[in-house]
Amino acid sequence: PLVFVVAYSFNSNRVVSVWRGFTFSWYSEVLGNDAIQRALFNSLRIGFVATIVSVVLATGLAIGLLTMARAGRTFAWTLIGAPLIIPEIVFAIGTLSLFVQSRIPLGVNAITLAHIAFCIPFALLPIRARLRGVDPAVYEAAADLGANEWTIFRRITMPLLAPGIVAGALLAFIISLDDFIVSYFLAGPGGTTLPVYIFGMIRNAITPGVNALSTLMLIASILIVSLSYLLARKRR
Repeated sequence: PLVFVVAYSFNSNRVVSVWRGFTFSWYSEVLGNDAIQRALFNSLRIGFVATIVSVVLATGLAIGLLTMARAGRTFAWTLIGAPLIIPEIVFAIGTLSLFVQSRIPLGVNAITLAHIAFCIPFALLPIRARLRGVDPAVYEAAADLGANEWTIFRRITMPLLAPGIVAGALLAFIISLDDFIVSYFLAGPGGTTLPVYIFGMIRNAITPGVNALSTLMLIASILIVSLSYLLARKRR
């Protein structure tokens, strides 16, 4: 399916399933579309804010979970990791109901809050894994040498967690950028994201422009994942 999407994004025919010739015109049309640019800006803005907030919270949670008792840690992780196991449609309906009851206006801000909520466990996974791999003797040695808690956190904990934080941030950003269901339920006036816009294009007519836009999103995802791999490999 991915090969089909990429290949037919260069189709000169407006009927996506019938090949007529090779062209780049659909990419020019997509990149010059004001509505697509607004949807892309919304997706990037939501993704950046959701990534930063979720990574900060996930880092604090990872450190906090490490110091908790076993029973409390299990209960806390169950609550935090709920978005990983709850069907996304259920999460979207629940979030929509909560925002309506709380009279929170739908739109970009509502989507951002929802993305922060379900991006936290995705950012937490690599950070928690990295933290659990750190030898506790490192902290003990730093304390023996006179370092206080802030110094240990700033000069030891954060540098050691950096690869996990970068991986968690990239994962959270991709999850936010590609989300459709939650964004579709919470999109109000001016809150259309790129996946929601693509869905609207499909409902009107399937043209190679849909393939071109999907190909650009695919390339962006591949570049982000590759960057995450190169950064992790460089820090080893």
